[in-house]
Amino acid sequence: MDYTSVLEYVNSFIDFEKISQYNYALSFKLERIRSFLERLGNPHKAFDSVHIAGSKGKGSTCVITAHILKESGYRVGLYTSPHLMDMRERIRVLDQGFSRGGGAESGGLGFEGAVEQEEFTRLIENIKPVAEGFRDHKELGKLSFFEILTAVAFLYFKERRVDIAVLETGLGGRLDATNVVQPLVSGLTNISMEHADKLGGTLSAIVKEKAGIIKAGGMVVVASQEKEVADIIREVSRLKGAELHEIGKDIKYSITDLGKNGVVFNMEGPGYSYKDLRMNLIGFHQAENACLAVAMVKALPYDKYDISEEAVRNGLKKTLWPGRLHIISKAPYILLDGAQNVASVKAVLSSIKSIFDYNRLICIFGASADKDIKGISGELALACDTVIVTKSRNIRAAKPAYLRENFPCSMQAIECADNLEDAMRRALELTDKKDLILVTGSLFLVGEALNLI
Repeated sequence: MDYTSVLEYVNSFIDFEKISQYNYALSFKLERIRSFLERLGNPHKAFDSVHIAGSKGKGSTCVITAHILKESGYRVGLYTSPHLMDMRERIRVLDQGFSRGGGAESGGLGFEGAVEQEEFTRLIENIKPVAEGFRDHKELGKLSFFEILTAVAFLYFKERRVDIAVLETGLGGRLDATNVVQPLVSGLTNISMEHADKLGGTLSAIVKEKAGIIKAGGMVVVASQEKEVADIIREVSRLKGAELHEIGKDIKYSITDLGKNGVVFNMEGPGYSYKDLRMNLIGFHQAENACLAVAMVKALPYDKYDISEEAVRNGLKKTLWPGRLHIISKAPYILLDGAQNVASVKAVLSSIKSIFDYNRLICIFGASADKDIKGISGELALACDTVIVTKSRNIRAAKPAYLRENFPCSMQAIECADNLEDAMRRALELTDKKDLILVTGSLFLVGEALNLI
């Protein structure tokens, strides 16, 4: 198989990232991925792990965590989703003594350590005989695209003998394929309403699904939450006998500088205190993601993982994460951010208003059909001077006409474009050098923008 054939093969499995409507509880089964991994030799048991779920900031938190661990001298596996430009971005190994990827092959965007095409091809060829037996299992159901990639990640991490892997959940937590691991630390980023049709129609139901990654007797570190969310997480932790550390209670931080070059903040937690921590990622919300990452690595067993202050500082400085308040042009400013729920869009808009000096904000917006489009549209209508609605090539993408219908009647300056290229062309026609263009609503749209620009 060549790389193109491998991509076609992986994409031949059911992909819930491209399906709007399905029954989450019936489609996601840990028994299936456990059985599949057992046939592959249980590769997920060959390394330690940190496991992260939540509604926003999961990917950023994972990447920051991985870079701090790398700077501490460990070989680190990193598994995130979705990808922006190439499937291999999801599976990476970070190692101070071995660095590759992130160059021309991955667009020069900072995806250091991405599994190379030849290795990815070989891994798929190795698992194909087993995968075919699970493609449409009579008892366990259909093996999914995400489960295939999760197994490949675990196999790759085992082969590369990583010390520890940082794993981002795909959807929810309790039934997610990544939830087969027994992590040293579980982390929960901010949790808000999302995927209500799949995870449950209430915030409490969604929290319980995501808190399903908390393990009996384990360690869990949690970002600041609404009271309802915090109360449920505390109860789940109590019932499972898990040790709980909370930002805002056990861990505190304060932002001292916020600008186009990143964030500077102070933080303190159990047994540590840091001043003037600096990171290149932009936005208020990235400081909290960074604090969660630092708190998780500091919660690892002291006798096994030695995390110095120098490693924390270097890891934060060296973290790159494309597509998250990502500046790709300065005259005019063009920013990309894959915010895809109300809370994330609020955070992005607040950060833009605080950090950038501009005359008008022109937004290119596209979203998957199963998102809270009305809620997101309301936030954009309050902050943007003009909105151009469009769609990515992903089959879950909502049609521009539908997006437009969901904006409040008070939003007059709204236009439709059939595709991102037309939307970008129109945005540039409307914009002068003192304006700002924001492309947001979907990581699929952001990925296309990176390819386009």
